[in-house]
Amino acid sequence: MTRLRLRLTLVAALAVCTAFGVDARAQNYPSRAITIIVPFAPGGLTDVPARLAATMLQEKIGQNFVVENKTGGSGTIGGQYAARAEPDGYTLFANSVADTQNLHYMPVPYSAVDDFAQIGWIVEGPALVVVIDAKLPYKTLDELLTDARANPSKISFGTSGPASGPGLSLNQLNALAKTEIVGVPYRGVGEAARNAAAGIIQGTFVYYSQAKSLADDGKVRALAVASPQRIPTWPEVPTLKELGYNIDGRGFVGLAAPAKTPKPVISFLNAKLNEVTQTDVFKSRMGELGMGPPADNTPEKLDAFLRGEIAKQGVLAKQSGQALQR
Repeated sequence: MTRLRLRLTLVAALAVCTAFGVDARAQNYPSRAITIIVPFAPGGLTDVPARLAATMLQEKIGQNFVVENKTGGSGTIGGQYAARAEPDGYTLFANSVADTQNLHYMPVPYSAVDDFAQIGWIVEGPALVVVIDAKLPYKTLDELLTDARANPSKISFGTSGPASGPGLSLNQLNALAKTEIVGVPYRGVGEAARNAAAGIIQGTFVYYSQAKSLADDGKVRALAVASPQRIPTWPEVPTLKELGYNIDGRGFVGLAAPAKTPKPVISFLNAKLNEVTQTDVFKSRMGELGMGPPADNTPEKLDAFLRGEIAKQGVLAKQSGQALQR
């Protein structure tokens, strides 16, 4: 009996020491540089918001932030690296819509939700925009779709593959509008937009910054935006939802840490993230790209959003016919 009590006492003491050690590290956080893993190339729609947030967090916290681009596997190389990092708050991960899509099309060696502790959104958006060659006669989405119904397969839209945001949005539009607009795969949505502007294809779904630039140059015409509300910097373009097609083609960039990162660290990072993303400087810079931070930004809400988005993307994957067979 005495030995049993001694063992229990030692176990309890060990647990207290471990908890004390974790708590002490959290209280001293951060004491060295913090790395944000971005799983896509520099200059992209995940990298730019993460890099600006890192710069502003460095100024706010007074500790170095390093952005490391670990590309490949549609973002899964960087995701796997971050998921397996030490859960001490010094390796963070910039997640995105790809983390809600990949598992439906390929084997992914980690869970985008269970293997991470969410910190919060960096930005919501940008939205996809329906654009067409400006030389075409269609002035509205209804005119385009009316012709598409009357002439099946006459109209072609560029995509960055059937499992991409533009490809999935086109599938949704075809299903809802009862059209057969043909998807033409390109290496990237930017290339598809340039080909639409050149008249090689009729149109595409393209992200806001590229769409706005080409439209301002008179090369494409914007017919609708795939977001719940109109874009403040492009208010004349209606949403697909108000035209009768409930399609939400927005992206996002979030910030996460490996699972089991101490909660005080997560709370600290969330508070500092909200402080920098709600500044006029951050909002202005991101607004130029059609992005912006949500007003109510908590770890719990990002976690719930990701779980819901994964379920939604699963439905879209089945509709695309490209879903991974399990």
